Amino acid sequence: MNITLLAVGRLRKSPELALIDDYLDRYAKTGRNLGLPPVHLVEVEDKRGSGMAGEAPLIERALPPGAFVVMMDERGEQPSSPDFARRIADLRDQGRDICFVIGGADGLDPSLRARADWQISLGRMVWPHMLVRVMLAEQLYRAASILAGAPYHRA
Repeated sequence: MNITLLAVGRLRKSPELALIDDYLDRYAKTGRNLGLPPVHLVEVEDKRGSGMAGEAPLIERALPPGAFVVMMDERGEQPSSPDFARRIADLRDQGRDICFVIGGADGLDPSLRARADWQISLGRMVWPHMLVRVMLAEQLYRAASILAGAPYHRA
């Protein structure tokens, strides 16, 4: 199993990057004993600035073949943290790779959303795409904590 976080844009040294690194490091340490691999971050960037249409082919090319594709989209399902953890555990048990996709500031092209295996939202509000990375990294750590029976998630 491999887990990829595929995101549009390059995240430079910033408070967001520090948070992502912290949560993904915690996730890697917690997930190691659960058969969850470290998250591999892949960034793509449309230097022409052509929005969703220009970003879509870059994302398509970067998608790992055969991966279960999870698109982060405001219109997606809103799973609970335990449901999210169970889905990751089920995919791990099936030996499936997972690729989480975060679009740019304009979101994801409809053609990409149509090919998703699962579309999820972090709530009905719209979040800046760089903060979505932080929130997804935290949810991955929370999922590993739930699966490990650790007290981080207080349900």
